[in-house]
Amino acid sequence: MKSVDMPSPKVRERLISGVTGIPLLAVSLVLVLGGIPMVVLSIVWLAQHGGFGRVVLLVGCALALLCGLILMAGLTQVAPGEARVVQLLGRYTGTIRTTGLRWVNPITDRKPISTRIRNHETAVMKVNEADGNPIEIAAVVVWQVEDTAQALFEVDNFVQFVAIQTETAVRHIANGYPYDAHADGQLSLRDNADEITEKLSAEVAERVRPAGVRIIESRITHLAYAQEIAQAMLQRQQAGAVVAARQRIVEGAVGMVQMALDRLAEQEVVELDEERRAAMVSNLLVVLCGHRDAAPVVNTGSLYT
Repeated sequence: MKSVDMPSPKVRERLISGVTGIPLLAVSLVLVLGGIPMVVLSIVWLAQHGGFGRVVLLVGCALALLCGLILMAGLTQVAPGEARVVQLLGRYTGTIRTTGLRWVNPITDRKPISTRIRNHETAVMKVNEADGNPIEIAAVVVWQVEDTAQALFEVDNFVQFVAIQTETAVRHIANGYPYDAHADGQLSLRDNADEITEKLSAEVAERVRPAGVRIIESRITHLAYAQEIAQAMLQRQQAGAVVAARQRIVEGAVGMVQMALDRLAEQEVVELDEERRAAMVSNLLVVLCGHRDAAPVVNTGSLYT
């Protein structure tokens, strides 16, 4: 099957660690909690007494409070199974994957992206298989964000992108293979589940590669003929099973007849000419291949009378 030609990504993830946030949190709390009352007291003293020194004190306390707020604005929490994509004035600067409290430039934009393992199960879709018969098929795909930069910047919505591309791949796989194999060595959706799901995983992975998504596993969860042809296909399967069973019965019966003739000839129980041999073969095949139990008939005369 033809491979999917997806565009190459223009941006790739690069890791940044940021600065440990606990010490800066402590400093910012000291500056903010200490700066607020100092600013209030400086304003009161300046209103009561005036003076250049109190103006300088007020400006210093206000700057300390402002620094504390700036430090606090740069604090970022990174939870397990989550990453933060950092942008500075629209430009991608890096991704923080280190969990805990980190500090980065406070004027940056830090967008959270989940890196947990996710499932996507498609709805039951009606498609035509390779022979043109309508079938119902559904699949589940296990996936995970591997490159956060591609997931955020290469596609509009990477979750929706994975869902649409998964359904497209399922339809493409279903169109390329028959429901039942009609020849030896032919792949079919029903008889070669492992091979088909492997091809499905490869195609989905190729389709979602620009979004920085890794496909862990995919499985077909529902596969059946559409309702309008289910009864006819069931009759065809039953007829095929009957033909295969009768073929095995005939093969076994022929072997048993051959063995019986060989044993009779070896032990010289009876000597059969060609006509008696043909009659014996016919009778044995009727007994062995018949649908009902044979009724014995005792022949008291001769074969030739």
